[in-house]
This record gives sequence, structure tokens and C-alpha cells, in this order.
Amino acid sequence: MVSDGRAQLADFLRTRRAALQPEDVGMPRGPRRRTDGLRREEVAALAGLSVDYYSRMEQSRGPHPSEQMLVALARGLRLSLDERDYLLRLGGYPVPARMTRGDHVDAGIMRILDRLGDTPAMVVGSAGEILYQTALAKALFGDESHFSGLERSVVYRWFTSPASRAIYPDDDHDERAGDFVSDLRTAYVRDGRPSLVADVVDALTESNAEFRTLWAEHRVERKRSRYKQLVHPEVGVLEVYCQSLYDIDQNQGLLVFTTTPGSDSDEKLRLLSVVSGNVV
Repeated sequence: MVSDGRAQLADFLRTRRAALQPEDVGMPRGPRRRTDGLRREEVAALAGLSVDYYSRMEQSRGPHPSEQMLVALARGLRLSLDERDYLLRLGGYPVPARMTRGDHVDAGIMRILDRLGDTPAMVVGSAGEILYQTALAKALFGDESHFSGLERSVVYRWFTSPASRAIYPDDDHDERAGDFVSDLRTAYVRDGRPSLVADVVDALTESNAEFRTLWAEHRVERKRSRYKQLVHPEVGVLEVYCQSLYDIDQNQGLLVFTTTPGSDSDEKLRLLSVVSGNVV
């Protein structure tokens, strides 16, 4: 990255940080706040970076940021898709083609997530890849951020890693498998090639007999219940309701999981928030 690009990148980060208010990202303002916009340490926390590293970026110092790091910053700063692309260009990276830009979570969806700090919620891409999780969603389902390649897809892991099915009771496995394949086929027709969806379909068609059988059924519409049972190793079985909100432009779904107030599952979810350190 040339020095002029580094300076522009630093200036862009400073202006976007100044434009964000604590309320925009679900943070309390506090009585002693003097900063115009968010503090550097707040942006660093939102993006999953060290404060020192982020500070050096704003000061045009430090190593050249990776593409992955800039994408994390775009998400932390609640950038629009165009702003995300601009940030990547400033960093010297090519902007992905429109059909492959699904990793960026829309700023509006991020603002909704900022207000769901006490609720399990996550953003899911076309291939079943988890793009973002609230802290309580990580506690309930596990942290999905460490997966890479085809394993980013929940659908791929369902058919290739038996341990991934443990989150659902055994009696629900057939239904979940059918739902996953139905959703994947719909996405496959929509996204075409090249795409992560197509890569997942190709890999599973070649390697997994159960997937091939379900894929051959051509089910693209299924009646499914919003009610789900989840099995957690620390708190046991929880009964939850899954509400979905879809972003048509980016083919992403926001999934929000709730429990009936006062129920046994509601108490288990509260307990889980405590043992995970996410006290609500």
C-alpha cells in the first residue's frame, strides 16, 4: 500500500469512527464521554483487533493490514457495502465481484444486532455460513468464526462431521437434513457458479451418499416449524423459537432465537448467559 493510500485509509477510519455514536452500536454513552464519536478502543473491540494495532492504523503506522482485517473493520464500523469496497480499495485489495460479496453484513442488520445483546442471534449466508454471531449465540451454538473453506458452511459440516449434529436431538436429524438441503438447492439455483454454494454442492455430491439421496429429491419448499429443540452440553435441552429476517439484496438471513418468558428453557438460557460470561 503506497503512503498516500495509507494516509487516506487512516483518514477514512478516523472520519467513520467520529461519525458513529455509542448508541449506534448498542453501547452506553456514559456521563464522562468527551470523544466525538466512538473511542479507538471501542472500534478495536467491535472489530476484534488490539487497541494498539488499530491506533497505529489511524496514525498511518504499523504493518499493511490484511484483507480479512479490513473486512472485520468494515463490519465493526458498520460500513455500507459501498464503504466496505472503498476501504478495501484504499488497502490495495481488489473489490470482490457482486456475486461474491455476501460476506459483508449489511449496516442495517448490524444495527439490529447491536440491540440484541441479550439474545442469541446470527447472520447466515447462502451456503449456511455463519457471518456474525451475538455473544449469546456463540455460547449456545459455539463460536463459528474459526472455520475456513468449505467447513464455513453449516450444511457441509452436517454431512461430513457427525459431531456437528449434536446441537439437535437425534429424532430431529432427518428433518434438519431435509431443511438444509432444501435451502441449499434454492441458493444453488439463485447463486449459480462460481459460488461457495456450488462448491459445497459439488463436494457433498461427490463424497456423501445421504446428501446425494436428498439432493435427488429436488425439494425446494418445505413446511417447517419455527420451534426447535437444541441440546447444549452444559444446560441440556432448550426449546426455542427461530424468527428469520432476510436481506434480499445480499442473500443473507438474520436468525433470532427466543424462549417463552418464565419457561424452563428461558431459565436455562439465562443460566447459559451467566456461565458464558454474557450476563443479561
